[in-house]
Amino acid sequence: MVATYEDAGLVVQLMRWGTEMGLQEALAEIFAENFDTEDGSRDDANVRKVLFFGETIGTLVKHDVLDIDLLRDLLWVDGIWKQVRAYALHTRETSGVSALYENFEALATH
Repeated sequence: MVATYEDAGLVVQLMRWGTEMGLQEALAEIFAENFDTEDGSRDDANVRKVLFFGETIGTLVKHDVLDIDLLRDLLWVDGIWKQVRAYALHTRETSGVSALYENFEALATH
């Protein structure tokens, strides 16, 4: 798939949505020096924001709605996933929902 102007328009909309939801602040929090990437049990609104955003973009890529190369040029998906991975896996396990955050994980690990 090659990025199109349609992809670019969608990316702009996603970035606006990210701004509206406070994604920049959430990213700053998960990349702060004191953020514990191993504690998946803590309830953190910023982590939930990042996971929700990541799952959304992962779903769009999975269904060929958004070009993965364009997205990877814009966001450090792998690095973001590493910061929130423990929380995602813990939540998946405790909820019993094996599909929880699977599209974000697939985007980051493939």
